[in-house]
Amino acid sequence: MANGSRQAAWEFFGAELKRRREESGLTQSALGMRVFVSGGYIGQFEQAIRKPQLDVAQRIDEVLQTGGFFERLCRKLIAETRYAEYFAHVAELEGLATEISDFAPAVVPGLLQTAEYARGVFLASHPFASDDFVEERVRARMDRASVIKDVPRPTYWAILHETVLYTPVGTSDAMARQLEHITAMANERKAMVQVLPFAAGAYPNMGKMLKTMEFDDAPPTAYTEGVLSGTLLDDPAMVKQVQGTYDLLRAAALSPEASLALIESAAEDYRRCTSTT
Repeated sequence: MANGSRQAAWEFFGAELKRRREESGLTQSALGMRVFVSGGYIGQFEQAIRKPQLDVAQRIDEVLQTGGFFERLCRKLIAETRYAEYFAHVAELEGLATEISDFAPAVVPGLLQTAEYARGVFLASHPFASDDFVEERVRARMDRASVIKDVPRPTYWAILHETVLYTPVGTSDAMARQLEHITAMANERKAMVQVLPFAAGAYPNMGKMLKTMEFDDAPPTAYTEGVLSGTLLDDPAMVKQVQGTYDLLRAAALSPEASLALIESAAEDYRRCTSTT
């Protein structure tokens, strides 16, 4: 389904939600209270600004007694997205965020990846996949990455563990270009990048990626990811705790200047490997 058609389908979802909510005599706040989100979220669902997660759609069906209508429509739209089901909503939110902060313990965050690096990541996970499958995933990732390149764009902050710099994905030449891309994004002031060095030792949330997002007209959210699964957190107390974890990581990381120097040094190491092969 094309992006325009999918957006039109979400607008239909929102229009139906509004119609059936009003038929039930519920305000946005009243429905939100029953499905454990704010009334403002219900309004954003109805305007197709934000997309509900599947469990919210299921609770809406229960409250409005719609026989699974919203769950089925939500499942269909999620299935037709270019992203894994657990990540589809996060990708939508990235396009709405005013600020995005990533922590990457083992791999370059998707928003900073080059096509070569992304291709290496996908091939490692899908060694028997067709070229078409891999290239579609790479295109989707590059489309996502455009959110921090185009104007207007969110403020973007990334903290990379030093492991990321020295875990080769693809050829040495590809790794050099990936690291040079990161420094270019920082030098062009499209990203603030820090490195958490090996010397920092133990660190908060060890080994787990995390992402926080802030918005003009909605509360912040946080996202964490596991194996073939992800968790989007909306609860204010939990989001605040994740933000506190990110602050601790930021404090333990090298300064942006020292971080760029380390990234540039690693890129030069990969360049030397390329020139000797």
